[in-house]
Amino acid sequence: MVELNGVAERMELSRPDPIAIYRKAIFAALIALSLLAWLVLIWQGAAHETDVRMASPSMGLGAPLFLAVWLAMTIAMMFPTAAPMALTFHKAQSARRKRRQAFVRTWVFLAGYLVVWVASGVAAYVGALAAESIATRLDLSAPTSARIGGLILVAAGLYQLTPLKDLCLTKCHTPMSFIMTSWREGTLGALQMGAIHGAWCLGCCWLLCAIMFPLGMMNVAALATVSAIVFAEKTLPWGAAVAQAAGVIIFAYGLLIIIQPQALPIFHG
Repeated sequence: MVELNGVAERMELSRPDPIAIYRKAIFAALIALSLLAWLVLIWQGAAHETDVRMASPSMGLGAPLFLAVWLAMTIAMMFPTAAPMALTFHKAQSARRKRRQAFVRTWVFLAGYLVVWVASGVAAYVGALAAESIATRLDLSAPTSARIGGLILVAAGLYQLTPLKDLCLTKCHTPMSFIMTSWREGTLGALQMGAIHGAWCLGCCWLLCAIMFPLGMMNVAALATVSAIVFAEKTLPWGAAVAQAAGVIIFAYGLLIIIQPQALPIFHG
């Protein structure tokens, strides 16, 4: 009888943990979606490399296509950094499931996260159309437009050094603290949690995303650089120092563009 119990215990220990498997599946799916989004962006960038319209803020796209590109950028840049928060949410929900409490799938949390970024894409598109309209009415020269882009980079660099940036980064950098202080019950609560995290993430990165307009929305090299900054400042232990160092570099580059507009990658004189 004792031997049978021992065999049963060994079989139980060797049985795959479904929660651990699901956790790995979530992580793999997030990375796979991010890689797929990168492939789409690289393909789009190569296909429209010589299209002058792509240098404009709206890229000459209608709202649906612009939002599709914006969503691809969000998934490419943000899903790897959102993975720790999503996995922490999954861990908390799995613990509730073991206690036979209400369980909500992680994709609900991620849906709330994406809602915020889609809303930011709508705002970005409206802003892009407004900027194009103003530039056309004022008949801005290429150097003047480039200098305005330089001012955006200067603003982004300064923002990296502000207490608000540091606060938003702290919220993104501590998944367990966020889960404990922002917990909501049920499906609607999970959506709200995802939206709250998305809002903190947007507060952390909105000006880093804004500099893609003067640098070129389909500028894959610039997009990769910004993505590396976002990933480093959100995931590394010294993320705050990365944010500040990036802020100084972006600020200096913005000043260079103001002085020498030709330094802007998409400058067309």
